[in-house]
Amino acid sequence: MHSPVARETYAAQLHVRELKLAHSPDPDDAFMFYALARNKIPTDNLTFAHYMEDIEALNQKALEGVYDITAISFHAYAYVAERYVLLPCGASFGDRYGPLVVAREPLGRRGLKGKRVAVPGKLTTAYLLLQLYEPEVQPVFTRFDLVAASIARGEAEAGVLIHEGQLTFGRQGLTKIVDLGEWWYEETQLPLPLGGNGICRSLGSQTAHYVAELLRESIRFSMAHREEALVYARQLGRGLDTVTADRFVSMYVNEWTLDYGQRGRQAVQMLLDQGFEKGLLSHRVKAEFVE
Repeated sequence: MHSPVARETYAAQLHVRELKLAHSPDPDDAFMFYALARNKIPTDNLTFAHYMEDIEALNQKALEGVYDITAISFHAYAYVAERYVLLPCGASFGDRYGPLVVAREPLGRRGLKGKRVAVPGKLTTAYLLLQLYEPEVQPVFTRFDLVAASIARGEAEAGVLIHEGQLTFGRQGLTKIVDLGEWWYEETQLPLPLGGNGICRSLGSQTAHYVAELLRESIRFSMAHREEALVYARQLGRGLDTVTADRFVSMYVNEWTLDYGQRGRQAVQMLLDQGFEKGLLSHRVKAEFVE
């Protein structure tokens, strides 16, 4: 549906329809969805009801198919692939960086073995990566923004930080044990796929294509109007200063966000394959995209 004629034809056939669209309030997601959330681009007869929840809550609701379109961890995708197909844009990839494993003191490469490690959700990609890196840990499932505090209180001996915690952990007196995105690149020579956006298969291919184009337009709009999109993203975030929010968005809205490309798709499949081969996923999963 890349041609204007095809898009206009489909738009004319649309009945007025509202889709439930869910993503996290994190700066990168908010930045990407800004134009759709604030009606900065035309969507014809299609409208969106926006919902924002942390990524693990979205992962859990994806199991039940609560939302028509949802941000989702690639780990969770393995369990909802029959219900959702991946949109070809809007993904978060780390380019030799990603979730950080931190502790109060250096532990070394094998120091995590047997340790209690706070992780930001059972279905997060961060947890799957941790298990690939060191399978013999004791997970302590913790809300993502409470991981650092759980280490400080001694509830966990280490933790996996996602979102802005990757940039602010030093302020809390924590020490980096390993950057899982850096480790992933050393192992695979690929970018690290963290999360994408799924759309319900039941909506049909035409709607999926149309939504994919709208999301890509939204991302392009934010890139072209960066300052106003960042203001919006900061309003939804957790009190991030301008510099930190800008840096975080720059990390995760990158060349793979507009389109996974061959390497991006290869990376997603590699993650799913390794999860299965290491016995961390119950079945083999093929990543499928709106084409």
